[in-house]
Amino acid sequence: MNDDSLELEKNINIHPEKNIYIERPPIEEKCLKGILRPGALIRIKAAQKMGKTLLLEKLLEHARQQGYQTAKLDLKLADRSTLTDLKSFLQWLCVDVSDILDKPPNLDEYWQDSLGLNTSCTRYFQRYLLAKTDNPIVLAIDNFERLFQCENIFPEFCLLLRSWYETAKQGDRMGKIWRKLRLVVVNSTELYPTLDINRSPFNVGLAVELPDFNQNQVQEMVNKYELDRQLGEQDIIELMGLVGGHPYLLQEVISSLGSQETSLKELINLAPTVQGIFSHHLRQQLESLQADSQLEVAYKQVVNANQPVRLDQKITFKLHSLGLVKILRNDCIPSCDLYRQYFSEFLG
Repeated sequence: MNDDSLELEKNINIHPEKNIYIERPPIEEKCLKGILRPGALIRIKAAQKMGKTLLLEKLLEHARQQGYQTAKLDLKLADRSTLTDLKSFLQWLCVDVSDILDKPPNLDEYWQDSLGLNTSCTRYFQRYLLAKTDNPIVLAIDNFERLFQCENIFPEFCLLLRSWYETAKQGDRMGKIWRKLRLVVVNSTELYPTLDINRSPFNVGLAVELPDFNQNQVQEMVNKYELDRQLGEQDIIELMGLVGGHPYLLQEVISSLGSQETSLKELINLAPTVQGIFSHHLRQQLESLQADSQLEVAYKQVVNANQPVRLDQKITFKLHSLGLVKILRNDCIPSCDLYRQYFSEFLG
């Protein structure tokens, strides 16, 4: 289960009678309208723990309400053998989507190596999955960034997705078939290998980037968790002074206040310490930094600076993917004061 799915589970556990979702207009409306467009491609991007998977689940539920079939693949769950080569990956894709759609895998009939791997995968989707249904199929790929390091898979698979998107624009019988496929790609970083602009799915379709919550959205979260008597406007301002509008960090606070007899003041005082409610999350982030000496040195510079810091572009995107920095034009600042306090001490 990935981080955003854990957020969804928390929501359900705290309030089993309702699945709490905080909207960030106009993002949801764009996505819900976008998925209805024939041959749609929606790209959802944000740092880790920003709620990408929650938005994806909302989008898929909306699609199911329209009578669409949906197949969600989480690449974090793909084992190493699946990612060894393009053939293994594409055949896993075909079989997994078939299973989700409750169709028996039928690779023997539609897959022919002599035609090429991308062509065989296209043939399978076109003749077996799409041509045999009247209802659109939504294929959602979560944690797409896992493929960024797979040099033997990433460029060819990107070309495949782009070709499917372009085929749906055709006015012929092929276009009519491929317009039934709607693609959703979810990833946490922009740091993907260079692609020819005509072979990339990252410069077409609807692009969505999730921002932090604003104060009104935090207030809505407080209200929905029925903590409005416990947290007033000034409390929310103080809380956002610590964690900004980061959805995961805010939810950790609200979950803790709702389930424990602790005050916001106590929680904030302990937040950047090993006794605080964020200790596990902060330790995970620290381990990520310490696993890459370049990241560690760069982030130490960021949290100890009194002004935005310009870093190597690759380092900037890696830190942004982890949710550790905000990018101001070309420079970096800590994404919230919690990170500045904790890492300025633990990075020395």
